[in-house]
Amino acid sequence: MGIKNFKKFTQKRKLDHIEICLKEFVESKISSGFDDIFFVHKALPEINKQEIDFKLKFFSHELKAPIIIESMTGGTKEALKINSLLASLAEKFGLAMGVGSQRAAIENPKLAYTYKIVREKAPKSFILANIGCSQILNEDGVELAKIACEMIDANALIIHLNPLQESIQKEGETNFKGVLERINKIAHSLNLPVIVKETGAGISYEVAKALESSGVSGIDIAGLGGTSWAAVEYYRAKKAKDKVKECLGKTFWDWGIPTVISLIEVVNAVKIPVIASGGIRNGIHVAKSIALGAEASGIALPFLKLVNLGKKELENKLLTIIEELRLAMFLTGASNLDELKKVPLIITGKVKEWLLQRGFDLEAFIKKRASRINLKF
Repeated sequence: MGIKNFKKFTQKRKLDHIEICLKEFVESKISSGFDDIFFVHKALPEINKQEIDFKLKFFSHELKAPIIIESMTGGTKEALKINSLLASLAEKFGLAMGVGSQRAAIENPKLAYTYKIVREKAPKSFILANIGCSQILNEDGVELAKIACEMIDANALIIHLNPLQESIQKEGETNFKGVLERINKIAHSLNLPVIVKETGAGISYEVAKALESSGVSGIDIAGLGGTSWAAVEYYRAKKAKDKVKECLGKTFWDWGIPTVISLIEVVNAVKIPVIASGGIRNGIHVAKSIALGAEASGIALPFLKLVNLGKKELENKLLTIIEELRLAMFLTGASNLDELKKVPLIITGKVKEWLLQRGFDLEAFIKKRASRINLKF
């Protein structure tokens, strides 16, 4: 395939992903695990609900709430509109935001404007660049990572891991040999934080340990329970009449580590900041994520679904999530995020069963959650 055609395929794939996520059911049929986590209601909160403080220091940048607009898209005219609206939302509410994989613009610099719009609309926000494993494995992988960051004047770089998606995608690239070594090289070459992110299948204790040892600054678990990229590629394969890939997408639709389980595994494994994402659908999920040790929660599909309805609907959705977070904190007596990490929690069901079989001491975990309060960013 010629370079010109390859670039066109990348751009078309980005458009396919947006359209499928907007029109089809693409979520995991397996729970993210939040229903197995319970707060202990505090009938005497002894705090003023209106004085609850959400602010946090995130890699030397202050966020007004522990919410990240997760990496979604770029590389098409449709993506320009999406990124523009989401960046305006991030700027207005003081949130962090990631862009979608910048491969399209790296291959075709004429598409860079679909990513640059994020920095234009959010000049003061914490913005994360995004590059994938197949790009960093190139001989000039470190340079490509720098180009991605410079393109949008990023505050940090995301390197996304997507072996499941690549395996089902008809154009997928499944050579992951040497990825950890290259992550290490990039982490020590950039003057920016490097965050490694999964794409819906979660990160285990063992992988988290390896990533921390490689020198990354943070981990975004992106667990099972939200958008399934196996599902997205299933629809693409079905449309292309690729029966083998279609069957693979259907079979592996719910492959991965559920979000809550992945979060607990990773928090137990590392001392670097952890972001919880994958099926975060309301403010209670955000509160539970923070209480379990995450620094912030990432949200994608709920915002993407509202883009076509306009700015007002996006703002209303975000305000609802923030108020749900505020109420959850009020009802547990937590006046700030550090206090939320100390409130009583009950772990039940499949989450408890999984973690016990993996050898985790849940009682010790519940007691030591507060030790993550003074993490260095």
